[in-house]
Amino acid sequence: MKLRKGDRVRVLTGKDRGHEGEIIHALPTEGRVIVDGANVVKRHQRPTKGTQEGGIIDKTLPIPVENVAIICTACGPTRVGYRFDERGVKHRICRKCGGDL
Repeated sequence: MKLRKGDRVRVLTGKDRGHEGEIIHALPTEGRVIVDGANVVKRHQRPTKGTQEGGIIDKTLPIPVENVAIICTACGPTRVGYRFDERGVKHRICRKCGGDL
């Protein structure tokens, strides 16, 4: 998975198409990411010892990583590529403009 926590992404499909937000949690084994403010649903929660309050809460659910695109500061939504510098360190680059992400 080429996306990581803290990346700014745009949602490409679904009810939140066009929403831009930051990845707050990445789930690489499942191939999903949780984007701040996207895919928010209402859930009924019973009061428990851990959470004293019950009621209807807003919960952010994961989105498949295929349905989001990273945003390059120079050219907008793009794909991620890699390059190695002279010391052999791997860097993520923008596929459109070639700039570092």
